[in-house]
Amino acid sequence: MMDYQKFVECIEPMTCVLSVEKLPDGSYGKIRIVTGNQAYIDSIEHPFFSPKMLNDEFIPNSEYTRYLPKDLNFEDFCYRAAILKQPLHTYVHPDRFDFWFNLFMLPLESDDPNLGYCTYTQEISHKANVSKMTQLSYETAADVLNTCIKLRGTNDFDNTIQEVISDVRQICKARTCCLLQVNFNNRRCDVLAFSFDGEATRKPMNHWADDEHFEIVRTWSDLIGGSNCLILKNEKDMEVIEGRSPVWYESLQKAKVHSLVLFPLKARGELIGYIWASNFEVENALRIKETLELTTFFLASEIASYQMFDRLKILSTMDMLTGVYNRNEMNNRVDRLSEGERMGKPIGVVFADLNGLKVVNDAEGHLAGDLLLKNAALLLQNIFIGNEIYRAGGDEFMILVEDATPRVLEYQVERIKKHSEAYRNVSFAVGFCCEQDSKDIRKALKIADQRMYEDKKRFYEEHPERKRT
Repeated sequence: MMDYQKFVECIEPMTCVLSVEKLPDGSYGKIRIVTGNQAYIDSIEHPFFSPKMLNDEFIPNSEYTRYLPKDLNFEDFCYRAAILKQPLHTYVHPDRFDFWFNLFMLPLESDDPNLGYCTYTQEISHKANVSKMTQLSYETAADVLNTCIKLRGTNDFDNTIQEVISDVRQICKARTCCLLQVNFNNRRCDVLAFSFDGEATRKPMNHWADDEHFEIVRTWSDLIGGSNCLILKNEKDMEVIEGRSPVWYESLQKAKVHSLVLFPLKARGELIGYIWASNFEVENALRIKETLELTTFFLASEIASYQMFDRLKILSTMDMLTGVYNRNEMNNRVDRLSEGERMGKPIGVVFADLNGLKVVNDAEGHLAGDLLLKNAALLLQNIFIGNEIYRAGGDEFMILVEDATPRVLEYQVERIKKHSEAYRNVSFAVGFCCEQDSKDIRKALKIADQRMYEDKKRFYEEHPERKRT
């Protein structure tokens, strides 16, 4: 029998020898760390650069779970190398560690038919090494490159994400594939993209937004167990889920899920969502894992960049106090309409000027004035549902109503007057106008503005105590 201790002592990087128990049904049993070179033993007993283990005393032939949490991905690699005699390499960033691992596993000879052996060699670095990340097969590199090009060159992020998820499903030869965005602050999950047998649809699974499914998603980090993904290939793997997350296991059984690959999406250290594929081609699990490891790395970065762009866009177009569009966005919209964006189609304009804001500011302070503005905006949002509302000035709002008629706008203005009674101090001077062609938007604005000032004049004649000074 090979002298494994002598063998590992000839290897300079951190290296150990693993044994994998081969069961009669062809699956594997216990996985043990047989021995290691001094660099590997030091990584357990005297960790400096390497991550700290569960136990800091190395005992030969101990099960690996003495030092690391149970990891199905690690077990699969050990099985492939020790039992199936496959040399393996991967470059990964397990979630439990703040390190990137360059891992190599080589099968070793064994004179015991019930045990397989392999080496496990690791190099550790704090930062990702791009050259190591690109050491992929031609087929895998082509799949990842295709995804990255689509994401980087798109002007339509939503549709491109659908294409990417369809591509991922086809790479995995899976029944379904889903991209789920997770917001832990508001306990919400949103389906960004979903592919089912080649058909991609936008947010088809609204049930993920409910609290029950959010609680399932909360368990996924523990199930991944500090690794970089979760791969379930058979019923034995599913039994691990049954023990750790019975509710999710029951859900998978009802959906007739027999295999599943689940990857977290992280950007700048923050979990932003997950991607999963169900009932995939388990024979190609290794290639699928390799492909998705790199694809999710870029996918998370692009989603985070898009979300940042989206937030910046909101900041540039929205009035942060009231939550309606700001004056800059109003001017842009008016320009587009006057240039023919909705040529030949009717447009309605409503100007609503808040009465008495200065009096409230002077008498009660600007916080009270801000609350008055928020209530005014909320009232308009409740009345003009689905229409564009802009804060045109300090106390002035403008509403655009597409395909409006004078009768409809008159009814909405009556509702403004009526619903104002439910809010303290909220009172509007209102003017409106309709034009049959949206190109005439500026004419409608001028007329609505004039009518609003006439209404305001009447209000202050009736309520001189609320007149601005």
